Amino acid sequence: MGGVMLRGIRGATTAEQNTAREIILATRELLELLVRENEIDPEDIASVIFTATPDLNAEFPALAAREMGWKHVPLLCAVEMSVPGRPGKCIRVLLHVNTGKSQKELKHVYLKGAACLREDLLPE
Repeated sequence: MGGVMLRGIRGATTAEQNTAREIILATRELLELLVRENEIDPEDIASVIFTATPDLNAEFPALAAREMGWKHVPLLCAVEMSVPGRPGKCIRVLLHVNTGKSQKELKHVYLKGAACLREDLLPE
């Protein structure tokens, strides 16, 4: 196909506790790994959507991105559905990135208690 396309890159993690510090630390760890694994330049990020399960409300996960210097990237936070049997204290992210990589080349990252959300993507 070639050329630069707008692609979605997914990730999720869990926070240890519902505190601002824990939410920011967990989100930063996830974002830094997504950026490193996908060789993302923040200038190529079109926008980011964060969700958090209802049991995480001490801080907006987007603050971690702002603290990383993503000052001009549009960020949005929302509440994730509470599905029985799925991880609590969970932060999810969808990065919209302009990239020359194909969908198969993108690396989605699922950490900690969120790894069960996409077991098909776990390293073998």
